[in-house]
Amino acid sequence: MRFETRAIHAGQEPDPLTGAVVPPVHFSTTFAQDAVGEHKGYEYARSGNPTRSALETCLAALEGAAHGLAFSSGLAASDCLLRQLTAGDHVLLSDDAYGGTYRLVAKVLAPTGITFSTVDLTDLKAVRQAWQDTTRLVWIETPTNPTLRIVDIAAIAEEAHRRGALCVVDNTFATPYLQQPIALGADVVVHSSTKYLGGHSDVVGGFLALNDDELSERLGFLQNAAGAVPGPLDCYLVLRGVKTLAVRMDRQCANAMEIAEYLDTHAAVSQVMYPGLATHPGHALADHQMWGFGGMVSFITAGGEPAALKVAASTRLFTLAESLGAVESLIEHPARMTHASVEGSPLAVDPGLIRLSVGIENISDLLEDLEAALATVA
Repeated sequence: MRFETRAIHAGQEPDPLTGAVVPPVHFSTTFAQDAVGEHKGYEYARSGNPTRSALETCLAALEGAAHGLAFSSGLAASDCLLRQLTAGDHVLLSDDAYGGTYRLVAKVLAPTGITFSTVDLTDLKAVRQAWQDTTRLVWIETPTNPTLRIVDIAAIAEEAHRRGALCVVDNTFATPYLQQPIALGADVVVHSSTKYLGGHSDVVGGFLALNDDELSERLGFLQNAAGAVPGPLDCYLVLRGVKTLAVRMDRQCANAMEIAEYLDTHAAVSQVMYPGLATHPGHALADHQMWGFGGMVSFITAGGEPAALKVAASTRLFTLAESLGAVESLIEHPARMTHASVEGSPLAVDPGLIRLSVGIENISDLLEDLEAALATVA
């Protein structure tokens, strides 16, 4: 089955008891056993739930993975994966990684003896120079958040495997509709399913996809033992959102491209960051490893932070809010919002930068909204 078909049918067969075409939401916390130790695949909802199984099957199929594990948030998924490391192990992070990932590594895991370095993952020479004998994992985001740089997944994966390390890709921005990291050599794919997968700003979730049987078993043990699992209604909401992922992404990519082209010629904008623009340093690579350029656009205002704050506060349709990837368009100031936790670190964000999560509204309305906001600083 092709992508759009898998999104609707994988793990979502009609209910065998009633014929319902939408799989039921199983709220039960426990499951009756035929005899002691004899059950129908489910015992207790933390260790397994039919609605969660449907979601895990569907998302794994979309990523082209043999295994999928759902979590209560993207950071819960990241935490489960990073707990496979032990004291003395070293992690390579992008030097513009998501602030929450950096905080998890630097503030939660580093005190346990895990070490890390930040490096420009678009520069393979710099990656090799930053590599340590104890490097066990490379954490890629591509496109990166919020500067939208493009990392060569295949090249980094090859380097990691040559040195005996794991290559992990946070695929939240691209989604499996636009990018398939496992097919490019990645070992594990991470998602905040809160974002594009859910797509409606009404559910928080996370996901891991992988092919390695042994690693999947270890992750599954920790998923159950630590208990950061999503509830059945959360799983249902993500599963419902995924059904329209392809059509939403098509509109969001188209809208984002028009907005990027508009901003690129505006006098109040000094730089636009969008891989769909031919002038973007990663344009050719993005065109090679992605099927579209995504719905995220970042730009730097010519007037620096004061102008950025004014523009962010002046839009009407672009809602000033954190998060991304939903049907409605959002605007935010990363230095003061999503990336405030990395202030003073190597991941600090330009204070003049604005990040847009472009939704599925009419493009003319979105452009008019941005034009009015930019006019306040022009």
